[in-house]
Amino acid sequence: MTLSATLVPAFFGLITGLTLIVAIGTQNAFVLRLGIEGRNRVIAPVVAICALSDAVLILAGVVGLGAVITAAPVAIVVIRVLGSAFLIGYGLWAARRAVRPGALVVTGAPAETGLRVAVTTVLALTWLNPHVYLDTVLFLGGVANQQGSTERWWWAAGAVLASFVWFAALGFGARLLRPFFARPSAWRVLDAVIAVVMLSLGIRLALGH
Repeated sequence: MTLSATLVPAFFGLITGLTLIVAIGTQNAFVLRLGIEGRNRVIAPVVAICALSDAVLILAGVVGLGAVITAAPVAIVVIRVLGSAFLIGYGLWAARRAVRPGALVVTGAPAETGLRVAVTTVLALTWLNPHVYLDTVLFLGGVANQQGSTERWWWAAGAVLASFVWFAALGFGARLLRPFFARPSAWRVLDAVIAVVMLSLGIRLALGH
């Protein structure tokens, strides 16, 4: 196999993966907020969970799990109900923070979000979101399988790399915004955006959209 036969599908997999995940979504909003808090003990596991979850789901789509999900619509309904309840609850929590903002203390005070809460939350945001299965298992896995028998794995590798690159950049790069978020008004805007994103997605899921 030539070099172009591996790099070309991997490149297009990378670009396609980025187009799906580089947007204001539930995962991204949560990772952004944790990254601004600047606690590596929390953000590193969260970034790893996000990227590894995408990798598992994309590879599952390549090996054919998408057909199983399509044949079991009840599972998607259950995930949608649980996911919508969680997103609406988290959105209300973010809205409460937006109403009562607080400045970020950058001197070494404990972060607002602990490790256990962060890990539990990101697992729920990832695996209770039906759209993640549509984007990764069905869409990315389906596109990968349209490549050649070998090229599909390189395409999937590119899509997986996109998740690792994006979440690492978002989580560890967000600390550059910490001086700006030392002001309570900045946190109010961020939490308001997060609340809108979470609530809108939660309501859409509850309505079956």
